[in-house]
Amino acid sequence: MTTERETAAGAAGIGVRPVAGHIGAEITGVDLAGDLDDATVAAVREAVLRWKVVFFRDQRLDHAGHVAFARRFGEPVVLGRRGGASPADFPEVETTADRLELGGRFGMEHDEWLARRRHTLLRGWHCDHGARVDPPAATILRAESVPPYGGDTTWANLAAAYAGLSAPVREFADGLRAEHRLGVGYQPRPGDDAYLRHLLDHQVASVHPLVRVHPETGERILSVNGYYLEQIRDVSRPESAHLLELLLEQATRPEYTVRFRWEPGSVAFWDNRATIHLAPSDNAHLGFPRTMHRVMLTGEIPVGVDGRPSEPITGTAPGRW
Repeated sequence: MTTERETAAGAAGIGVRPVAGHIGAEITGVDLAGDLDDATVAAVREAVLRWKVVFFRDQRLDHAGHVAFARRFGEPVVLGRRGGASPADFPEVETTADRLELGGRFGMEHDEWLARRRHTLLRGWHCDHGARVDPPAATILRAESVPPYGGDTTWANLAAAYAGLSAPVREFADGLRAEHRLGVGYQPRPGDDAYLRHLLDHQVASVHPLVRVHPETGERILSVNGYYLEQIRDVSRPESAHLLELLLEQATRPEYTVRFRWEPGSVAFWDNRATIHLAPSDNAHLGFPRTMHRVMLTGEIPVGVDGRPSEPITGTAPGRW
């Protein structure tokens, strides 16, 4: 059966092919570096809202083209702090080159970095900048160079995960709020730990509704992740830990996920409000380069089912990066 959004995409002369049952579609017939007309932009937006993450192959975007494409969908985030490989002339573009940069910058090999930062599988699942009071609305990531195997990224659909909960659990989750904080779960090194000092010096924390209402689709989103979410408020620590494990396991059930095999020129465009993703950790030992470029779109302050918005605790003010 063809959905309304798939029909709209077809009317714009582009192809939208779903690649998994609940999330992910590949879009063909679009040159992202070209002068996109309004109908094409509308069709891509519809596909992102419907499928949560969309993929493009064989694109020839440079930094300027990447930023220009992003501007058709919102205001790109201008980052105040970026990795050393990021282009100086394009503050909207953040580049990661080869291995994770932060581990090396703070004196850790890649394996130790992953063990301390993502010591469980669930801990690695995250949205981008989820501790902010206004997380990015969307992310557009393009691949410059990738290993011949390994390095896949996986996304999960948080709207489908919420809908898949039983009605009493949905009703219970609707009324909860949770504290999100930068660096939750990081296991410090013995003695002096430069990364721990970095986390404390640049701390960001907010209280978000555990279920947010999507500002464009009206869907209810199970707003959980493994990297930023520290504690559900108004319940005990043990209760919070068990609830979060249950909900995060629900969010990352295989049927709600899609996995993407990168190629040079591939682009992924995802709704950061309705997804979490798992970055790869299977390629660092292979010795192949993996260079990716990211542009994020400015987001809104989340609002819960009860109409209450998220609240900042500490860190960057809304709209300031």
